[in-house]
Amino acid sequence: MSVADYIKDPAEIYRQSFATVEHEAMLDELPQEMRPIVTRLIHSCGMIDVIDDLEFSQNPVEAGKKALADGKQIYTDVEMVKAGIIERFLPANNSLICTLNNAQVPDHAKEIGNTRSAAAVDFWNQLEGSVVVIGNAPTALFRLLERIEEGAPKPALVIGIPVGFIGAVESKQSLSNNTSSLEFITVHGRRGGSAMASSVINALCVGASA
Repeated sequence: MSVADYIKDPAEIYRQSFATVEHEAMLDELPQEMRPIVTRLIHSCGMIDVIDDLEFSQNPVEAGKKALADGKQIYTDVEMVKAGIIERFLPANNSLICTLNNAQVPDHAKEIGNTRSAAAVDFWNQLEGSVVVIGNAPTALFRLLERIEEGAPKPALVIGIPVGFIGAVESKQSLSNNTSSLEFITVHGRRGGSAMASSVINALCVGASA
C-alpha cells in the first residue's frame, strides 16, 4: 500500500477493523453477550490472543448493563481510563469519577502506607451497585478487594485490567479468586491498560459496531 492508498473513511476503517477481528478471533467459543466485549478489547490493543487470557464471572454483561441503565456511577483508577469512555454512549448520563487527583489523596497515601492509586480508592463513596474500571494500577484493584473484604458495599461489576510487571498478574488473580461473588471481567497476565479497560465500558453501551 502506498501512502496515497490508505483508507480515509472512518466508518470504513471501523467496519474493516471489526470484520478483521471477527474473522481472526475465535468468538464462537464465547457466550453471545461476551462477543462484543471481546471484539472491542481486541480492537483496543490489536492482539487477537487476548482472548486466551480472558476470564469473566457468570453474568458480568447483564450486571454491567443494568447498573449503567440505572444511572450508577463509574469509578476509574486514572484519568486516562476515564477519558477513554465515550460519554455520549452512556445510557443514563452516568457520572464518571476519578479521585486520583483529590487533594486529600497524597496525605492519605502516606497515612495508609500505600500508593496514591490505592489511597484514591478510599474516596469511592458510592460503591454499591457501581461499575469500577481499573486499567493501570494493580494497587487500586488490590485496595478495592481489601475494602470489599472489610465490608464495603459491592460494585455491580469490576472491570479489572491493570497493566504492568509488579502486581498486575497477582491483582487480577485475586479478582478471579474473590470470595465476595463479584461480577468481573479481566485479562490475565501483564497486559492491560487504559484503552483496554475503557473499551469494555464502551462495548457494554453500544456493542462492537459504533
